[in-house]
Amino acid sequence: MTDGSAPTDAPQPAGGPGRRRAPRPGRSRWLAAGGVAVLAGVLGLTLALRAGATPACAAPPAAVPLGVAAPVAAAPPVGGTVHKGKATFYDSKGAGGNCSYPSAPANRLYVALGPTEYAAGAACGGHLDVTGPKGTVRVLVMDQCPECAPGHLDLSREAFARIADPVQGIVSVSYRAVVDPPLPGPLTFRIKEGASRYWFAVLVADHGNPLRAVEVRQGDSGGWRAAARQDYNYWLVESGAGPGPYSIRVTDVYGHRVTAGGIRLAPGQVQRGTVRMYGGGAPAGGGRPAARSASPRPSASPTPRATSPRPSPSAAPASSSPSAPDAPVVPLAAEAPAAGCGN
Repeated sequence: MTDGSAPTDAPQPAGGPGRRRAPRPGRSRWLAAGGVAVLAGVLGLTLALRAGATPACAAPPAAVPLGVAAPVAAAPPVGGTVHKGKATFYDSKGAGGNCSYPSAPANRLYVALGPTEYAAGAACGGHLDVTGPKGTVRVLVMDQCPECAPGHLDLSREAFARIADPVQGIVSVSYRAVVDPPLPGPLTFRIKEGASRYWFAVLVADHGNPLRAVEVRQGDSGGWRAAARQDYNYWLVESGAGPGPYSIRVTDVYGHRVTAGGIRLAPGQVQRGTVRMYGGGAPAGGGRPAARSASPRPSASPTPRATSPRPSPSAAPASSSPSAPDAPVVPLAAEAPAAGCGN
């Protein structure tokens, strides 16, 4: 009762209706002590939960649902594996995108990748063959699309028109990395503005495949200094590489390695070397596999990318994709047993 009145089932006089058996004194004390213990336990659990404490045998984290792929590690498309996804389009307004190229390619056939496939600049300078309802187009990776999920390609307007009607806005596609595409010429190098003998950063272009490593040394002798790839596609030696001229050794993801000499400390100027990454003009042994080494973690933030508004994928009509082999299936994460709780 909440009004303070006596309960209606109060004990009746001895011998009357509703007579109750008097509890034994010992049992009464036991019940009282037990009730206090239970009450204290409930209050303690409530306070612990409010304070954020976790019970000793908390339920294990939920397993990855069936049919949901495990998270994909950031890496550029390589090796010619066929992927399936979707494509939209945008216009870079002639700029070279997050890969910091001085301008978009003359044919205006380029693509921006989402963060997973852009991989902090590791995809820059590679090429993809993209197939849609109308055909196939080859595009240069030169930009990042921050809002794009894995498999979402943001093509240039001109590239999109090669594979689909632009009025569709978004279409299903298949795509694969191009291994050793034809090169436009020897490697080019651009020393970043602000560089000096004490701070060195270089942009390497016309390499065909994505790059794995860039090393720099002063002149034609001495030790090589590994440059760290930045997510805006420059390779940085933070403590500098000397006054120049420099030798720059470039290695791609397939093991092609070449060395270009005579690169001057001329910030802001594009300097064309005399060697190609592979094929004609590459020195002997330029295609031999090189020892793999981990690239230092990028430390700089990407430069903003100006894009035109994109059509919403949910509002665009679906389109059938061309037949192509399925991409490898990512295995599901294994569910680990909980430790301690009854195991």
